Amino acid sequence: MIKVTEATATAGALKRLSDEGVSIWLDDLSRKRIESGNLAELVETRHVVGVTTNPSIFQAAIGSGEGYEEQLADLAVRGVTVDEAVRMMTTADVRAAADILRPVYDATGGRDGRVSIEVDPRLAHNTKATIAEAKQLAWLVDRPNVMIKIPATKAGLPAITEVIGLGISVNVTLIFSLERYREVMDAYLAGLEKAAAKGLDLSTIHSVASFFVSRVDSEIDKRLTVLGTDEALALKGKAALANARLAYEAYEDVFTGDRWTALSGAKANRQRPLWASTGVKDPAYKDTLYVDELVAPGTVNTMPEATLNATADHGEITGDTVTGGYAQARADIAAVETLGISYDEVVQQLEDEGVAKFEVAWQDLLDAVTKSLDSKGVETE
Repeated sequence: MIKVTEATATAGALKRLSDEGVSIWLDDLSRKRIESGNLAELVETRHVVGVTTNPSIFQAAIGSGEGYEEQLADLAVRGVTVDEAVRMMTTADVRAAADILRPVYDATGGRDGRVSIEVDPRLAHNTKATIAEAKQLAWLVDRPNVMIKIPATKAGLPAITEVIGLGISVNVTLIFSLERYREVMDAYLAGLEKAAAKGLDLSTIHSVASFFVSRVDSEIDKRLTVLGTDEALALKGKAALANARLAYEAYEDVFTGDRWTALSGAKANRQRPLWASTGVKDPAYKDTLYVDELVAPGTVNTMPEATLNATADHGEITGDTVTGGYAQARADIAAVETLGISYDEVVQQLEDEGVAKFEVAWQDLLDAVTKSLDSKGVETE
């Protein structure tokens, strides 16, 4: 069992990580975490400066029912639909978390202190509906430090541009490929240009691009294991870090170019890379692998609490572990492809699976809430 003292948390690896320019965000939220004071404590003692949520997180939190009984009873009395009930509960949690993090938001000029909430995952392939949902969520939460999560599907890209163009801050999620990441950055810049044309203050618009890490290793390692050769097995655990490091190289390229320079002059903010899915899934790997090895200035690392505590306890933060590794990263990806494992196929599969998993989690949440409302004798249709 990991034991983290306050002294360790404030003077150890988490502080060093923050000092290196990495913003630490918590990849979890629940009513219990809010009302118990746990979230405020993590902000105070663990250098947590943001929160991310997703359909799976809400399914686990609300599906348990813990802390939601009173609100569920009120919603049942009102006879709301299950979709409305879910949105009322999730936006209430995000609003409360945003209030807890508001001092961080104010202290960092809006850079951090952010809480993200995702559009309905069933809309991932519908541009117009995603835009409408993003606007509705921003209105419902009604906090300046909310970020609306939009998936980086083909349909999501124009939605990102439109929503940024309205002055709404966006967390772009489910990014796996380097090509798609460049399209995401392009969509963000196009959104800033739209906002500028409307006379909006670009300094108030922020965005992060959530580049998923561990799932890349999970899929490619599985294929390397099937091959089973010494050459294949030697590449296990390398693809995810290589992919993320090359993403940071792309970020550096885009945000030093001429197009960015013009926007920067209008006080626009860079869209920061956010390392997502940083909990290690293979027990053979160190549990802080995707923290220790992805340290670079101007990034965000969103961690489940287990990874956060592991980093505080035994993380090894030794400075920038990204920018010097581009050549090796390219070599690692090339070596995987040489063995017949298609990078393009893997990242497209992961995007498709990511959307599907969130759709399933959302449906599970709807089913659980439907059951709760039905138990109170209220129609949900």
